[in-house]
Amino acid sequence: MVYKISRHRQESNGAVTLRRVLVVEDEEPIREMIRYALERAGYAVHDAESGEEALAAVRRERPDLVVLDLMLPGIDGLEVCRRIRMDRESAELPLIILTARDGENDVVAGLENGADDYLTKPFSPSILAARVRAVLRRRDAGKPAAGRDTISAGEIVLDRNRREVLVSGARVDLTFTEFEILWLLAGSPGQVFTRSRIVECVRGADAAITVRAVDVRLVGLRHKLGATAGNIETVRGVGYRFAD
Repeated sequence: MVYKISRHRQESNGAVTLRRVLVVEDEEPIREMIRYALERAGYAVHDAESGEEALAAVRRERPDLVVLDLMLPGIDGLEVCRRIRMDRESAELPLIILTARDGENDVVAGLENGADDYLTKPFSPSILAARVRAVLRRRDAGKPAAGRDTISAGEIVLDRNRREVLVSGARVDLTFTEFEILWLLAGSPGQVFTRSRIVECVRGADAAITVRAVDVRLVGLRHKLGATAGNIETVRGVGYRFAD
């Protein structure tokens, strides 16, 4: 069987291995269902049943991504997420929360503590596999500020050096903050950004923006983007994302 390159990783010795996914879930039937779905999708799966086991497995197995339940025996999922993000060795590790907690506050808490995506139970195994692919693809692309001067997203083209935005070939004048928000969202399509995360990312350039002001800035940004404004999607009760 031949897998897509996104399901492989290149080792330092030139060997190609399957991407490793750590599944942290205390209910065995769910854990096995996830394992089956991800192995069919071409991933090597490791598992853990508690928060303590999860943290040990992250250090031991060096996974490429973690699928994490919140309601775990011992250390709960949010604390696991926080500790993963606080450790320099795993701070950038892609992480998807998979849980029965579906309240807006739960989703916001998960994303604010460093999750790249949030999926609620009951769930479709095929959708989970697609989310894993999407998160790994975004991480492989890298952060836009670190390695890119331009971003092309459909009819929208951003040039960071010129601070210029073209929509269907026509220049659109954005404020400094509007440009920074669009650069952030368009640079990681599909990734959900909470309002406070948006503030955190752009505050260095414009300290005047607040969590409450984010919605106002997005209204203005969407108006200027015209017919392409639909690319910026509202995730109700959480924040915003750019269409993947």
